[in-house]
Amino acid sequence: MKKPLVAVVDWKHSPRGDKACVVEREAIGRKAFVKYFQCDQDKDWKGDLLKADYILLWHNTNMPDTVINKLENCKAIIRIGTGFDSVDHLTAATRDIPVCNVPDYGTEEVADHSIALALALCRQIIPIDQECKNLGWEIPNKNKIQRFSEMRFGVIGLGRIGTSVALKAKALGFGVHFYDPYLSNGVDKSLGISRIKSFDDFLAVTDVISINCPLTEETHHMITNKEIDKMQKNAFIINTARGPIIKKKDLFAALKKHKIAGAALDVIEDEPLKTKAEAKTPNLIVTCHSGFYSLQAAWEMRHKAAAQARNMIEGGKIENCVNCNFLPRNFVK
Repeated sequence: MKKPLVAVVDWKHSPRGDKACVVEREAIGRKAFVKYFQCDQDKDWKGDLLKADYILLWHNTNMPDTVINKLENCKAIIRIGTGFDSVDHLTAATRDIPVCNVPDYGTEEVADHSIALALALCRQIIPIDQECKNLGWEIPNKNKIQRFSEMRFGVIGLGRIGTSVALKAKALGFGVHFYDPYLSNGVDKSLGISRIKSFDDFLAVTDVISINCPLTEETHHMITNKEIDKMQKNAFIINTARGPIIKKKDLFAALKKHKIAGAALDVIEDEPLKTKAEAKTPNLIVTCHSGFYSLQAAWEMRHKAAAQARNMIEGGKIENCVNCNFLPRNFVK
């Protein structure tokens, strides 16, 4: 019996995996052939890649309907990571292809990164560092630095990561509030934080906003000029979730006009930054979609994604399927 082909597909513009696929080969063993590919555009999907039985997909590698409809043997698409907005999972469902993710690999890392960015903004670490390296010894932006216990820390999306962010912020002394219209009542009581049910009210009262929700039709461009105008002038906003949740053009314009105090982005709409003008946007911290990363988390998410492929090859249950409701009944065991 011919062994299946597992394709590990990386982003050509900024690869995160390794050509040897050491972790993936370790997890899959001799159950399949493992081969590394890099893609940047639809035209890169060709040859053996279209014949793959299982696809392990790195972030920022897009699989639109035009790509999915060309796949010849694909039995599953597995995201090496949490977000699956880069995959047309509905088209995949019409082809009886489950799309899966790894939702539980980097909760600590992303939450820690959110808090680190918040602290950098609240304590003005970057401007103070620049002041010292310019041989100065004054505290810049003094009016932006407040005591944590006097600040309201807001979390959008109280899933695994959002909950971790909320608890870490609470431990640092912030007053913590959250907005999540999909959660049942009582979560705030169990965590000892405050719930704000109106998004407008949430924007108006929070000093720090951490975005930790998934990218959906509802959250796409959740933050635009309209929402920024409702925020406090001394507010900071952090995004470690998905870039298109914030309309980049509107946020950068707002920062230039000093409508809010600052922003820290680990993810950006249409990554990476495109121009030097964007890079010079004032009161902006940018990290290169690195919030998920630690040595341990990188190994864990790759191993878990590959282990899912092995499990399916062995006839096991399909896990963490994000389009299972659109697949034929009884397709997912």
